[in-house]
Amino acid sequence: MLAFAAEYTARQFARAIVMPNLVPPVTTAAAADAYRRRILDVLPAGRRFTPLMTAYLTNEIDPEEVANGFQNGVFTACKLYPAGATTNSASGVTDVRKIWPVLERMQTIGMPLLVHGEVVSPDIDIFDREAAFLEKVLTPVLAAFPDLKVVLEHITTEDSVRFVEAAGSNLAATITAHHLRIDRNAMFEGGLRPHAYCLPVAKRRRHRDALRKAATSGNPKFFLGTDSAPHQKHEKESACGCAGIFSAPTALESYTQTFEEEGALDRLEAFASAFGPRFYGLPLNEGTVKLRREPQDMPQLMGNDTVHVVPFHAGETLAWRFGGRSDQKLRWQP
Repeated sequence: MLAFAAEYTARQFARAIVMPNLVPPVTTAAAADAYRRRILDVLPAGRRFTPLMTAYLTNEIDPEEVANGFQNGVFTACKLYPAGATTNSASGVTDVRKIWPVLERMQTIGMPLLVHGEVVSPDIDIFDREAAFLEKVLTPVLAAFPDLKVVLEHITTEDSVRFVEAAGSNLAATITAHHLRIDRNAMFEGGLRPHAYCLPVAKRRRHRDALRKAATSGNPKFFLGTDSAPHQKHEKESACGCAGIFSAPTALESYTQTFEEEGALDRLEAFASAFGPRFYGLPLNEGTVKLRREPQDMPQLMGNDTVHVVPFHAGETLAWRFGGRSDQKLRWQP
């Protein structure tokens, strides 16, 4: 699965923020470096790709381990998973105040915090978890650490769009390709559709429309983040199906189609290739990729003898086709 996912990610992107929610989670620089090496080892020969590693925040994580990993160039950021919020998040943070010392150290050294923004509580409706997180968790964090760089990842609601727009320059957000195209109806069209199930779960259409406006607005606080998550077909189509959508094979084509529909192709390059690196303090990639306005039929299933994954847009015809990359920077030409 690692080889399968890495190949498709590196095909379109020259680097990617790599999530640390393995079992066991990546909580040390040594574990992150080992994971990075495993990714590089399975890439096709000659494929240039830089994994940007992250640390999995737990209640007990050592602030100095995090700081040393960042200062030594192993960690790019830390990831906050509320315990029980998503895939392999059982070791996540149960109370954000328990990681106050880590956040204080991160603020001092300029290390970004990446956030899965949901409150997990049986008394909060699953469709309201993101909005509750803004009030109960993110607002206190930003108040306590006004200089901490925070990325609210894979946002799904108009609430998050407005929150990010109103916040200071230290808060940004990523938007996935799939949350720009589906709303919660996608999970129930003609029956239960497990391959449209992800976390955070897709919301009402008005939230999707707000995301599309934010992504195509040219506001540098919003940038690309695929949250691509491959799961085996049988694990999605089960009594307790996994959450996640595998968008890596056609992420750029999907984003491009959305931006064209919104009349904003001239803003795609900045969203995909400039706003994110600038927020992270990374240099822009200097290579290019080519996208052709050419129909592309997506297969119902992708994989090999051991991996069987239903990709995003399975069975659909996309209006755009990825035509290769010299590195990563996206440049659209009519």
